[in-house]
Amino acid sequence: MREAVLQAAGDALAEHGFAHLDLAEVARRAGVGKTTVYRRWGTVTALLADLLEDMAEQSERRTEMPSLLANLEANATLVRRTLTDPRQGALFKAVIAAATCDALAAEALHRFYAARVAEWAPCVQQAAERGEVPADTDPEQVIRAVSAPLYYQLLTTGTPLDQAAAERAARSAYEAARAGAFRRDQ
Repeated sequence: MREAVLQAAGDALAEHGFAHLDLAEVARRAGVGKTTVYRRWGTVTALLADLLEDMAEQSERRTEMPSLLANLEANATLVRRTLTDPRQGALFKAVIAAATCDALAAEALHRFYAARVAEWAPCVQQAAERGEVPADTDPEQVIRAVSAPLYYQLLTTGTPLDQAAAERAARSAYEAARAGAFRRDQ
């Protein structure tokens, strides 16, 4: 039942956006009773939070690459692919919008990113151990620096996120990390 409802919610979100997401319509699409949906999720933002959690569980896992730059490029490519996906991109826009005024959506968004950053941070730590970046580099800040320009472009410019944007984001974070921009406070 959860899978069917989450699928229906994602479809509705991709088609109509957050403003038109309706629990009764999601229930109809999923082929379940609307009381079931209301009892389990209660609000649209609770459903969005669960959809985001499901996306985190289904998200492509990091593959070890031979260098920090290659790892950051893989991360940027994954972020770009996710944000340009008609379904997932719409979900992220909706959750980000909801997070500005709903604590449950904000908490779900924070959990999602904490998990994604934690998954990618070890590649920065390994790069520090190899001497690619200063030993006291903050891995989480480097990973956030990769995705930040991509989210900014998505939300503020409306211009397409192409692979060149992903490569620029990865290279910028890499060069900044090598230069010591992400060193932990002493």
